[in-house]
Parts: sequence; C-alpha cells; structure tokens
Amino acid sequence: MGFSEFAKKFTLLFLLVQLSLVNMCFGARKLNYLYKPQPMSATYHDGALLEGDLPVSILWYGKFSPAQKSIVSDFLLSLSPGKGQKPSVSQWWNTLQIYMKKAGKRETRVVLANQISDKNCSLGKILKKSHISMLAGRANSKLGGLNLVLTSNDVVVEGFCMSSCGFHASDTMPISAFIWVGNSVTQCPGQCAWPFHQPIYGPQTEPLGAPNGDVGLDGMIVNIASLLAGTVTNPFGNGYYIGSDAAPLEAGSACTGVYGKGAYPGYAGELLLDSVTGASYNAHGVSGRQYLLPAVFDPSTSQCATIA
Repeated sequence: MGFSEFAKKFTLLFLLVQLSLVNMCFGARKLNYLYKPQPMSATYHDGALLEGDLPVSILWYGKFSPAQKSIVSDFLLSLSPGKGQKPSVSQWWNTLQIYMKKAGKRETRVVLANQISDKNCSLGKILKKSHISMLAGRANSKLGGLNLVLTSNDVVVEGFCMSSCGFHASDTMPISAFIWVGNSVTQCPGQCAWPFHQPIYGPQTEPLGAPNGDVGLDGMIVNIASLLAGTVTNPFGNGYYIGSDAAPLEAGSACTGVYGKGAYPGYAGELLLDSVTGASYNAHGVSGRQYLLPAVFDPSTSQCATIA
C-alpha cells in the first residue's frame, strides 16, 4: 500500500472517530437536558400554625442600648400591612400569608406586646438551651403568643456560632412558641452577621454596609426574620416544612444566604443601595428604617421569593 493510499485511509478513520465523539457529546448533552431535578415542595402536616393576632413579647438578656432595641421593635411594627414604602417589610411578610391561606387559616398579624430587660444577666453569661426556655417563660406573652429571647454580644449560648445563630422551639406547659437569637458581633460575625461582615470561609469579598449602622443588630434582624418565618409556619414541628421531619427545611431556612435576585454562595444578590450611607438593603420599614431581609420559600412557586 502506497503512502497516499495509507494517508487517505488514515484520514477517513480519523474523521469517523471524530464524528463518533461528536455524537457521544451530543448524546451526553441531550441526557443532561432531559434530567430535571424535582423541585422542593413545602408540605403541610396538619398541625397548628400561628394565625390571627400574634402577640410577640421580647426579653432582652444583657445590655442593649435604646437605639439597638428600636431596630428590632421597628422591624416587628413594620410587619403590619401597608407600613413603609415599597419594597416594604410588610411585602416580605405577605409571602408567609400564602402558607396560611393554603392551610385554610387566618392571616397572621404581629402585635408587639411586652418588653422585659434582664441587663444584669440573672442566669449568668454562659447559658444552656434549657436556660433559653426558662427566659422565654419570663417574657410573659399571652396564650398563643410568641416569646422572643435576645442575648447580648457578651453572652455565650450553647451551640451559638458552632451549629446555629439562633433557633425556635416550644414549651408544652403552657403550649407556646419562642425564638432565641444572639448578637454575634464579637463572637462570630462572619458566620451569623454575613453579609455585613466577611465570611469565615470562602471568597473574602468586601462586606456590605449595615442598613442601621450596627453589624450585630442588623445581623440579628436577618436571623430573627428567618426564624420568625419558620416559627409562624411550623411552630410545633407539624406545620409546613420541606423534606423529612428528621432534617426539615422551613420557610426561612430553605433560602439561607439569598437576599436578592441572582444570589449565589458568597453573593447576596441584587440589592438597593443607600446613596448617603452606602448601606445595602431590600426593604423599607416604619420610621424611615431600612432592612436587609432574607428570602423566604414561596409554597405557590416552590422558589425562594425575594422582594427587591
């Protein structure tokens, strides 16, 4: 066989191999397009939800300034319909009303009730989770209400910074729900006050400006909002959640780290920017407040819903 004939056969063989590889590539791409992961779905398990007028009492444990307290109380007041210019905190809250409507329940209206201060830390500054339950009982919310326990930046709580930035739970006698959130500014701001502080791992991008000028309290608002969403829709573990009861995702926890459109790990998403302070936010509240609120899971679209 001459060289020219060999070259022709080699070229033909080469082309056949390339065509087969192209077909394999198209085949693989086609299979990828055919695969569609199942969307998450929030399932209602027929339990009680926090519906109707919801009295919320706050127990301030440790030292909080009046300015810091007003950041939280103004957030709770902003949940009422029609409060604040758009996009508003009350718009964010409206997504949670979808859960109530789907379950045949009344809309939830947060009413700010008692506020109690324990600035001398009567149980000490190193607390177990059982202590949080005791403190929640002192908040003295009305029956069917919600108690919010907030600890200052020098109080250490079991599991804080290691496994959580806060949690919600319930007491059986009487049946009541409560939320605990700690001020992480001196203990773990990279974990519990992101995106207002550089994260503890991943790309060390420039932190965002805190809308109320307080990294610790603005971080607490993020966690209060997320836990409030989970508590109202799943107060006793048999309400709405995604997945198994062993590791449920709730309305707030299903969307961790998402604040605006286009968000991805390490990037909070498209947000509004205050041209004067340079702070980032996505919701307006009462008294001219600005807040950065986390996305919540929308049961009607099975997507994380943002308001900006």
